[in-house]
Amino acid sequence: MPEISQVTAPARASRAGLALLASITLLWGLNWPVLKIAVGEMPVFTFRSICLVIGIIGMFFVCRMEGTPWRLPRADVRPCFYVAMINITGWNVASTFGLQHMAPGRASILAFTMPLWAALLAVPILKERLTLTRIVGLMLGLAGMAMLILPDMAHLAIDPLGPIFMLAAAVLWALGTVGFKLHRWSAPGTTITAWQFVFGAVPVIIGALVFDHGFSLASVTWHGWAATLYASVVCTVYCYWAWFRIVGIYPATVAAIGTLGIPVVGVWSSAAVLGEPIGLTEIAALALGLAALVTVLILPGLQRKPVHAAGG
Repeated sequence: MPEISQVTAPARASRAGLALLASITLLWGLNWPVLKIAVGEMPVFTFRSICLVIGIIGMFFVCRMEGTPWRLPRADVRPCFYVAMINITGWNVASTFGLQHMAPGRASILAFTMPLWAALLAVPILKERLTLTRIVGLMLGLAGMAMLILPDMAHLAIDPLGPIFMLAAAVLWALGTVGFKLHRWSAPGTTITAWQFVFGAVPVIIGALVFDHGFSLASVTWHGWAATLYASVVCTVYCYWAWFRIVGIYPATVAAIGTLGIPVVGVWSSAAVLGEPIGLTEIAALALGLAALVTVLILPGLQRKPVHAAGG
C-alpha cells in the first residue's frame, strides 16, 4: 500500500502541473495582443504599476481564500526580494518596452527563448542534468521559434531595441525561475508570489511617478481599460500563481520548456486580434512546439508507467 501512495502522489502532482501549464499557455498566449492594445494607450510604467497593484490585491485575496498566511518568514525576505527584482520588475518592464518596438506575435517568440537560458543556467546553478529528452524537447521548441523569427530578421535589424528588450526579458525570467528553485522556501507559494508583487511593484511605481507624470488616465479608452483588466486579473494574478505552482512541481528546465506553447498561441491570437499574417510557417512552428511539450512532459510519464505496474 505505501508503494501505491508513493506512485499516485507524484502522478497527481504531474497531472495538476499539466493542467496548469495548459491554462497559462492559453491565457498568457492570448495576453500578447492584449498587451499591445494596452501599451498603445498607456506608458509602460503606468500600465505595469496598475497591473502589479491589482496583482498585489488579488494575490493576497487568494491567500485569504486558501487560508495561507500573509506573513513572509524572515529567512524568505531577502531571496524573495532578489527574485522579485528579476522576475517581476525586470521581466515586466523589459517585455513591455520591447513590445512597443515589435509586433506582439514576434515579441512573444523572442521572450520565450527563456527555456534555452533556463536550461543553461540550471546546469551550473541547480546542478540539473540535461537529459536526452529535455535536450530533444528544447531543440524542437527552439526550432519552431527559429522558423517564425528568421523571416523577420530584416525588420528586426531596422529597429533592434525590440529584440534587445525581449531577449533581456527572456534572460531575466530564466534567471528568476532558476533563482526561485535555488532557495528552500518556508512560506507557501501564494504568499511568496504576493510578496514578490509587493517588492517588484515599488521600482515600477517609482518609474511611473518619475517618467509618466504628464500622462492622464482619462485619455484611456474602454478598449485600453479592458486590456489592462485582462492583463491584471487573468495574467498577473492567476497566471503568476499558476506559474509558481508549476515551478514547484517540475524541475526548472522542464517547467521552462513547458512554456514553449505560449508564443505559438501568441502568434495565432495576434493574427486573429490584430491581423498579423499567418501561414504554413506558423502551423509548422505549432507542430514543433507541441512535439517539444510531448517529448519533455508526457513521454517520460508514459515510459515510467509499466515500471510502476510491474512493481505493484
